[in-house]
Amino acid sequence: MKIILVCAALLIALPAFAEEKPVELKPGPDRDMVAANCGACHTVDYIGTNSPFMDRTVWTAEVNKMINVFGAPIEAPDATKIIDYLVKNYGK
Repeated sequence: MKIILVCAALLIALPAFAEEKPVELKPGPDRDMVAANCGACHTVDYIGTNSPFMDRTVWTAEVNKMINVFGAPIEAPDATKIIDYLVKNYGK
């Protein structure tokens, strides 16, 4: 009986999730580059969610981790632009 209630609750909740609007990054230079590079591997929701804790040092470490650990194919000049955008628009 419990499984039926759980399944029913999920079926009722699914349309609400389907109506969620995608997160829009703040306007600014290189926003499209950030959306393309960061959004290629994960949702850009993470940017806004983590931003209250991120300063230049942390954003730099995060971008470098994506490149060096996870293999994001981002060239150094683009990484600098991405970091600058993140710090300006989502830095603490």
